[in-house]
Formats: sequence, C-alpha cells, structure tokens
Amino acid sequence: MVPTVVEGDLLDQPVAVIVNAWNRNVIPWWLLLPQGVSGAIKRRGGTKPFRELGWRPLPLGTARLTSAGRLPYDAIIHVAAIDLAWKASPTSVARCVEAAMALVDERRFASVAFPVLGAGSGSLDEAEALEVMPPAFAQLDGDAQVTVVKFRLSR
Repeated sequence: MVPTVVEGDLLDQPVAVIVNAWNRNVIPWWLLLPQGVSGAIKRRGGTKPFRELGWRPLPLGTARLTSAGRLPYDAIIHVAAIDLAWKASPTSVARCVEAAMALVDERRFASVAFPVLGAGSGSLDEAEALEVMPPAFAQLDGDAQVTVVKFRLSR
C-alpha cells in the first residue's frame, strides 16, 4: 500500500473518512482547547465526534471510530499518536497508521486521508514523521485509497 502525499487541508480532501491526530484522551476533551487537526474538526464539524469519544482513555498507538459530526465524511478515525508528555515517536506513529487502517479495512471505507501524524503537538518535525508513515503503509495490504496531507494554508 502506497499513500499519495499532498499539500493542503485535511478537511478539504474528497475521501470517505479522515484521521484525527488526537491524544490519549485521559483529560476530557471539554477541558482541552483542541489545536491543529482536532481544532479544525471542532470548528467545522462541531463537538459531536469528541462527545462520542467520551472519556475512555485511548491507549497509545490505537484508534477509535466516531461519526463525522457536520463534516461530509462517513466517519472520523481518532488516533493516539502522542504520549502523556505530548510526545510522539516513530513507533507510536507507525502503530497509529496500522490501527487506523485496520478500521478502514474492517469498515470497508474506499478512501482515507491522514494528517502527518506526530508533527505539530507531537514534537516530531514533518520530515521525520513522513519518513515513518510510508513504510508503515507499505507493510499493510488493503484496497483503500490513502492520502497523507501535509498541512498548507491555501492563499
């Protein structure tokens, strides 16, 4: 499986499902001020996906599916790529790719868009995270079209 890497906004991708770079969910979402991808989802899609996540901890490297709120997707897959110290690692990023793609395959979604996991709040720089993600996808089989979106503001 080889992802297509594009520049743009994750929330503008023509896919069935998107991946949200979330956290371990040990602090209730309503006490956090979501930033990055989560902040954009909350602003454009509302709080429903976050309410569905509830307050059940999300172990590092795992994924959980929710509705897409007001966004035009079939679902959102939330992944925990950062640890309790808000740090991502190559291992946590790779495990999140595997966990998210397991849900994509299980639910038979035709396409999925990922942000660059571990970059931003996760402390990895974009280049380092992009060195980890393609090899993680390469180890997987599946029919879904995969896009990795490097965030860039449109002019």
